[in-house]
Amino acid sequence: MEEIELDQIRKRCLDSTKGNWIAMIEGVTHESGSDFIMTGVKNEKDFNNPERGPDIELIEGSKEDVIFIANAKQDILKLLSEIGKLKMSNF
Repeated sequence: MEEIELDQIRKRCLDSTKGNWIAMIEGVTHESGSDFIMTGVKNEKDFNNPERGPDIELIEGSKEDVIFIANAKQDILKLLSEIGKLKMSNF
């Protein structure tokens, strides 16, 4: 993968709604309401944070989809960091 592609992925991730993104699953993290992704918080208990970002809601999709998408924000940045370390170790 070319460095420009990695830079484009990094830019898309950093340009998206600020993180962390937390999957909020009915019956697991809260009692009633729909599944959604809470943004700009430390964890699922940080819902009163005045710096909290907008919620992301999916019209369709499984609970697993919500969990995957929520974790993608953090996971992609971690993967990009690891790729950078691996590329540096090859010199």
